[in-house]
Amino acid sequence: MKEKITLTVDQFPKDFLWGGAVAANQLEGAYNEDGKGLTVQDVTPHGGFGPITEVPTEDNMKLVGIDFYHRYKEDVKLFAEMGFKTFRTSIAWSRIFPNGDETEPNEAGLKFYDDLFDELLKYNIEPLVTLSHYETPLHLAKEYDGWVNRKMIGFYENYVRTVFTRYKGKVKYWLTFNEINSIIHAPFMSGGIATAPEKLTQKDLYQAVHHELVASASATKIGHKIMPEAQIGCMVLAMPTYPLTSHPDDIIAVMEAERKNYFFSDVHVRGTYPGYMKRFFRENAIELDYGPEDEELLKNTVDFISFSYYMSSTETADESKREKGKGNILGGISNPYLEASEWGWQIDPKGLRIVLNSFWDRYQKPLFIVENGLGANDELITDENGNKTVNDDYRIKYLNDHLVQVGEALKDGVQVMGYTTWGCIDLVSASTAELKKRYGFIYVDRHDDGSGTLERYKKESFFWYKKVIETNGTSLSEK
Repeated sequence: MKEKITLTVDQFPKDFLWGGAVAANQLEGAYNEDGKGLTVQDVTPHGGFGPITEVPTEDNMKLVGIDFYHRYKEDVKLFAEMGFKTFRTSIAWSRIFPNGDETEPNEAGLKFYDDLFDELLKYNIEPLVTLSHYETPLHLAKEYDGWVNRKMIGFYENYVRTVFTRYKGKVKYWLTFNEINSIIHAPFMSGGIATAPEKLTQKDLYQAVHHELVASASATKIGHKIMPEAQIGCMVLAMPTYPLTSHPDDIIAVMEAERKNYFFSDVHVRGTYPGYMKRFFRENAIELDYGPEDEELLKNTVDFISFSYYMSSTETADESKREKGKGNILGGISNPYLEASEWGWQIDPKGLRIVLNSFWDRYQKPLFIVENGLGANDELITDENGNKTVNDDYRIKYLNDHLVQVGEALKDGVQVMGYTTWGCIDLVSASTAELKKRYGFIYVDRHDDGSGTLERYKKESFFWYKKVIETNGTSLSEK
């Protein structure tokens, strides 16, 4: 008999930050307007794992996105109608510093985010801002090989000091790097590293990781000085890993796989490199170049841990059984007990409870789920009242089941600050650069061939999420 889970009236904290999440490069468009420079996204028309073009090409859906740059007031109004308490977005670094290495910022870029944050605050929606969300200025990738080069730390410090100073009265919640651990798997998209992956040495890759970790700690230090009242967090891609069998070798394989991700949060929260990574560096002959102040800078630890959660993974030490899960970004193999989305991402709501408990037990730091959602091929229909909508019961079920597990984690005693669904309005996918892989509560009429009116339509999930927020999660017990 299936277990029925019912949430209590006060399960979610009264100040729980319900909302949605996006990234500038996936929805803003206006890629060359108002002084904006190019980013790595402008030359990856087929997503983060696809080929790189010399210049922006017409098949790159991100160049127009969903035209949020010009339509943000309309969209923010819809977010307010749903009852959002927070909205996570990113600042496009190249709107502020077009090449990334200038000393003086672009005022038009600064003004855009001033206007966006003002619009959010008008509706009492707290901005949650990612400083670097797969948007490294292209010039920094081509000229410096991205984060492999130590000079990137100074460029990043100049950028964050500029935006912290500008928006210190408007933004209380900041994230330093999006899914910082993804640099291991997508070095160009995540770290602006122009060297081809097959030519990139482990030494250079982990040197880039080190530079990002130092820059993140430095940003935390700068932010706390400029904005004492602000909270600054790290952001990691979370993926709990299960053993394929109970064989001790599989358990060790899981431990080693999970440490590859824990490494990033360990440094952010504890302020030092863990022993298991020092062993990894020794055994792989990796000697990192440290700056004289790096160890001291790393001690500037984050206020909270934020993460994305889409799927879990399975590991084994038996190479003959390594059938990789189709959509598992961080590797691993298929779990025979789980269903998968249209794009092969294995669906595991209970994995979210596991992640929350694991992070809480390890760190006792507040947690923020800043990405979770289902990418699906939605069909726009006309209902009996003549309104265009999407019957996305599959998305409602996915989100409901995950939020029920957040409620279970709260019962476990885990401190959770909030939950922002990924792609709360349809946008361009990061992994595949498709528009047909839709996540939103709001359907945007734009398609992969570039056609469409860009009109916005409320999906059934729009009204479902509105009720979840209105009831502070108690309506979840109805499912």
